[in-house]
Amino acid sequence: MSDEKPAREPIAEDARIDALEARLKAANEREQKRTEPKVKGADANYRSGNRVLADLLGGIFGGLVIGWAFDAFVGTTPWGLLVGLFLGIGVAFRNIIRAANARPDDPGQDQ
Repeated sequence: MSDEKPAREPIAEDARIDALEARLKAANEREQKRTEPKVKGADANYRSGNRVLADLLGGIFGGLVIGWAFDAFVGTTPWGLLVGLFLGIGVAFRNIIRAANARPDDPGQDQ
């Protein structure tokens, strides 16, 4: 290229443009802070619902499996399965009632 200076010098930045950019940046930061989610991850209600669902399904399937295994070893074909199912449902409901009655700030609630 040539070593000659260009005929026109670049125009200096206008102070109004700098002020406008600063105001836009501040407005974008305020908007981002205003719209960011308050809670990171799952909230307490979502975790509580998942726990109830897990207790219910675990109790039912656990009772079914234990009742089926009891029937396979002892040979009392439908009765062990039915008793295991009802015991599993009872245990699941007991766990759900205990979780519902626990205070939200109780640290021993989620074990």
